[in-house]
Amino acid sequence: MQLPLYKILKNGIRAKLDRMHSEEQEEERKLLNLVIVEGKTYPQNQLLSQSEFVNYWLSLDAFVVKVESEFTIYEPIVETRNFASLHSGRCSHICNAGFIVQPQMRGQGIGRFMGEAMLEIAGSLGFEAVMFNLVFASNIASINLWKSLEFETIGRIKNGVKLDAGEVVDALIMYRQL
Repeated sequence: MQLPLYKILKNGIRAKLDRMHSEEQEEERKLLNLVIVEGKTYPQNQLLSQSEFVNYWLSLDAFVVKVESEFTIYEPIVETRNFASLHSGRCSHICNAGFIVQPQMRGQGIGRFMGEAMLEIAGSLGFEAVMFNLVFASNIASINLWKSLEFETIGRIKNGVKLDAGEVVDALIMYRQL
């Protein structure tokens, strides 16, 4: 598969998905930490140091979506984590991915762009399926996106997530064959 990939978003802005470059790592770590502080989508409850970020997010393939703005040709706004084998050995044909969209850019179609690209990239890397093992049941936007991309809910972990406000929600396991 040839990178970068381009797409016109809902708001008419042109977006580009490409591999993450080393000079983008700190900005992306800050974005992941912002989502961790929000406490609505990722299991971590403490900010990641640079080395923790590298070990968690950059262990394999990492991609960044950038958008054109009036001030710069492209600026990083969102990223998607490595397309990693979820398991080893006999289950290494199933991959996993993680996504983050900056709060001010949510609802513009960036998640869909990343999801569609992830499916294409995962297939080109030889994976046969994608599984998300901890989709918070309260994360309706993600659930709707994955369902629209033909993922099915194959499991539910009752009370699998403890949110910051003391609320407890289920965690969904979502799966799609490629």
